[in-house]
Amino acid sequence: MVDTKVDLCGITLDNPVIAASGTFGYGYEFAELYDINCLGTFSFKGTTLEPRYGNDVPRIAECPSGMLNSVGLQNPGVDAVIAEELPKLRKSFHKPVMANVSGFSTEEYAEVTRRLDESDMSDMIGWFEINISCPNVHGGGMSFGTDPMMAGEVVKAVRKVTEKPLIIKLSPNVTDIVAIAKACEDSGADGVSLINTLMGMRFDLKTGKPLLANITGGLSGPAVLPVALRMVYQVANSVDIPVVGMGGISSADDVLEMMMAGATAVEVGAANLTDPFACRDIITKLPHVMDKYGVKTLRSGI
Repeated sequence: MVDTKVDLCGITLDNPVIAASGTFGYGYEFAELYDINCLGTFSFKGTTLEPRYGNDVPRIAECPSGMLNSVGLQNPGVDAVIAEELPKLRKSFHKPVMANVSGFSTEEYAEVTRRLDESDMSDMIGWFEINISCPNVHGGGMSFGTDPMMAGEVVKAVRKVTEKPLIIKLSPNVTDIVAIAKACEDSGADGVSLINTLMGMRFDLKTGKPLLANITGGLSGPAVLPVALRMVYQVANSVDIPVVGMGGISSADDVLEMMMAGATAVEVGAANLTDPFACRDIITKLPHVMDKYGVKTLRSGI
């Protein structure tokens, strides 16, 4: 028998598979297809202080071995998430959920986190995933994730308003991701998650114009897995806090490879958009893949 359980910042997960923010909504949509309690957990849709429509369309473009998106943090705002989305989620998901928080200022990150932490839905939240890495919005998101000092200031501000574990979502669109990760650790982060999407673009050959209304977007899917593995390996060998690895994971083999790179748990993103059963099937196959490669437990790393 193999043991798929892992410990993420003091909370035990039945398995290391986490559905990534932005690809799993608020969970209850997927609960209509299968029992989402098979997940380790999931990170719900990125939440901002005010409602956001997101970027203009078109905001999705296909690529070989992946996709570009420039959705732009579309969400109903933190108050609506607390009042409407989380009560619906509570009916279908009975494990701690990861709350993904985005913002356009240090104060906004802290305020969104505070409202979630002080709400009557707070008992549902196991971790806060603080997204300082979104490449698809102007004037916020990634700007905090490209400078160690700014990243640290966000962590310090959010740390003041919650005692729950903070996992900081890092951008790969930097020269030195290790420096960003260390700054987050030094400022009080309990973990980091990486990588978010890589900046990219495509053109319409008929018009000569970019396919995305936002011009650029974030590249995700199998194409980014080697980059993600390299960055997770570098960060995991440089910090003493857990690393949640993501980027191009679409199979149980990919999960094992990401954990070999040093991840404590993994997030599955783009695969959910092409196959809504992706996480369920990866979890089902994981024990068989572990057995195939002689891996008995994931608790102490691989």
